[in-house]
Amino acid sequence: MLISTTAADGRVNLMPMSSAFWLGHTGLLGLGVRSQTAQNLRDTGECVLNLPSADLVSQVDALALTTGRDPVPSSKAEVGYRYVADKFGRAGLTAVPSDLVAAPRVAQCPVAMEARVSDVRELASGGALVAEVEVLRVHVHEAVRMDGHPNRIDPDRWRPLIMSFQRFYGLGPEVHPSRLSSIPESWYR
Repeated sequence: MLISTTAADGRVNLMPMSSAFWLGHTGLLGLGVRSQTAQNLRDTGECVLNLPSADLVSQVDALALTTGRDPVPSSKAEVGYRYVADKFGRAGLTAVPSDLVAAPRVAQCPVAMEARVSDVRELASGGALVAEVEVLRVHVHEAVRMDGHPNRIDPDRWRPLIMSFQRFYGLGPEVHPSRLSSIPESWYR
């Protein structure tokens, strides 16, 4: 998923992430505490969860090893992260206004969920946090809607991009290697 957020000063950030799941209108997001996105979630309490399709793999991967945090934390710089102010531009994606939150949606993503943060807590192991969000509004491209059911997604029409163990997949074989898989395992501890 691509999570878009805004900082307290209005700067927009866009971050790829793979640790998320939903229970009804509640989403649980897992992310590193050192990220600009984590700071933005704490500061503004809003985000958009943009779900890309497999054909957007190059755009998503263009955001790998980038951060909206300036200066780049030394632990991230050591593994190759670099600061990028305009991540939408870097990825060749289009920001469009949301209806209920300040963060923009990604126009190219077939599904986008505007959300408000309900709770943020750091994990006991440190280095990561869990953000609980309430989905306020869902936007779905017409091309992936089920015929006769305007509020349902047709799984035969939508091919979501999936990250599994730092590798990209669609609904089939790996579609593109991920530069994130080159980060040493020791960095995650």
